[in-house]
Amino acid sequence: MIPFPNIDPVIFRIGPLVFRWYGMMYLFGFGSSFLLIKYRLNLERKVLKDEQIEDLFFLLVLGLILGARIGYMLFYDFEEAVSNPLSIVAVWKGGMSFHGGLLGASAAGIWFCRKHGVPALALADIVMITAPIGLGFGRLGNFINGELWGRITGLPWGMVFPHAGSLPRHPSQLYELGLEGIILFIVMWSARHRLKKPGQMTALFLICYGFFRIIAEFFREPDPQLGFLFGFITMGQLLSSLMIICGSWIMFIISGNDRVKRRN
Repeated sequence: MIPFPNIDPVIFRIGPLVFRWYGMMYLFGFGSSFLLIKYRLNLERKVLKDEQIEDLFFLLVLGLILGARIGYMLFYDFEEAVSNPLSIVAVWKGGMSFHGGLLGASAAGIWFCRKHGVPALALADIVMITAPIGLGFGRLGNFINGELWGRITGLPWGMVFPHAGSLPRHPSQLYELGLEGIILFIVMWSARHRLKKPGQMTALFLICYGFFRIIAEFFREPDPQLGFLFGFITMGQLLSSLMIICGSWIMFIISGNDRVKRRN
């Protein structure tokens, strides 16, 4: 068993202001993603002006945060959302869903593209390359906070988390950091020159993230208010399965269009 590091979630305080590692991870993730998106868009010969890139990123972050919170309440705590609708805005209580965040950011991105006449799939391909960066930092923040821990294990690297009882558990946050953050970024970055048709990188992200998340969910403790669906599957695995289906459908449509063009 490996002892949990018990890192103080508070970095420092300045009067009433409290700077926490979890929030800092979000800042690192958003900042790194912004710089990489800007770099990639500049390589695309100024698809967008600098001020448009800033507007785009603001909308994506806003859509991500709103979608993540609303998605969590709808997917993981629906009864609470129905009985107490104001709980949706109670972000200080915790509870964010990546799948909801993806839907929110997608809606914001589509709105931006329609407003500025930008091809949505081509822009999504550029943005999706950066998504694993934010995911990785977010999972690191979960680990520092000692939240979203894994299932009970007897493996030598099991950890006893502060609020998860006395039994060692999988450090599933680190598994997700490796799968959804590091490995997924390597896959996406390596494929950027090979998958050049609009939508292919987006489809690759949906498929790979869905696959990695399903694997990680086998080690992660399900949300207590929801537990297992149908007795054997988690909500995260169900939503990730839909991502794989959606990504496969996009890839199939693109491949089908290519076959039609070759015949003509």
